[in-house]
This record gives sequence, structure tokens and C-alpha cells, in this order.
Amino acid sequence: MADITEGRTCGIQWLADWGEWFAGLTFARGIAPDELAARLGAVPGVRPGPLGAPAAWSMVTETADGDGVARVGSWGGWSFAVEHGLPAGAERLADVSRAGVEAIHLDPQPDHPPKQFAYALDGELVCCFGLGEECWRGGHRPDFLLPELVAAGVLGQDGATAEADDEPVEDRERRTLAVLEQRFGLALPRHLIADASLPAYVTCTR
Repeated sequence: MADITEGRTCGIQWLADWGEWFAGLTFARGIAPDELAARLGAVPGVRPGPLGAPAAWSMVTETADGDGVARVGSWGGWSFAVEHGLPAGAERLADVSRAGVEAIHLDPQPDHPPKQFAYALDGELVCCFGLGEECWRGGHRPDFLLPELVAAGVLGQDGATAEADDEPVEDRERRTLAVLEQRFGLALPRHLIADASLPAYVTCTR
């Protein structure tokens, strides 16, 4: 059997199987990576230089200038931010999406499952839900992805969770991630999160 975490790098489904997913991910379509960092609350004048994941986590524990560190880049038509520490994307997603930008936030919530998804467009939170809790949807258009979730068997026709009591959690999360991957054209190779040195910014959620 192929290594899932390496073999599905063309999308985001591999996140369901990656036991080292601890950083929040924010995607934006329509702005460059440096503008994404600015909208996430980058502290002016604080540029620690390209950082890999270990150095970013170390900076989170040491810095007094902000709440987190965002490593940014671009892939597949989207700018992305790997958010170490407090994920600014969780609080600022609507603002990230202002002026016609699309923005997506994925939060692994390792200490307080389930993983979270949120989608914003043009300054408005459109839809959000927990992976595995898709029947409880929020946002201004909570049913935005309902047809896709039903078609994938994640939800039943009534919008309630489909019966799959014996399905492994990772398999179920993978099906929801596949919906997001296909609907939005999301892709992010694992090495960009785990291994690559990327431009980094200190971010502040306040």
C-alpha cells in the first residue's frame, strides 16, 4: 500500500493521516503571500527571515512581540500561511477575505477536536463546521457545501450526519477534505509545512 502522507501531496486529503499536523493553515486566493501575512496581523518590521517548522515553534515560545508565527508561500493558485502558535486565521478570516478575496482556514485542534474548517469570501464568513460534525454548520450560508457533502456520503439527504459508525475517523475526515480539495482546488505538499524554510512573520491576534 502506498504511503498516504507522501502519495497524496497533490491535494490536502493526506492531512487526515498526518499525525504531525499541529499548525493552523490559512489559504487565500486573490492576494500575494506577503499581503496574506499582513491581513493575518503581521507585526510591522518584525521579519525573522525564512524559517522551518522547528525554528518557528521555537520562536513562538520565545517571542514577546506577538501571538504566533506565520510561514507563508504559494501553491496551486492559492497563497497559504502555516500558522504556529495562536492561529490568527481563526479570528481574522473574514478580514483576510475582504475586497473579493477567497479565504479558507483549517485548524487541526490537536488538544480540542474536532478539526475545524471555515470559508470566507468578500469580507463575510460563508460557512464553517468541524470535521466529523458537518451536520452542525455555521456562517451566513451554512448550506454552501451541503450538495457536495451529500454527494460524498458525508451527510444524508436531510443534512444530518450519514450513518457510518464503524468508519475510522481518518477515513471520514479524508472524505470531507476531499470535498474541500475538489470544490476549491486546494493543494499543499507536506514538505512545505514540515520541512521547507519559508518567509516568516510574527502575527498578533489582538
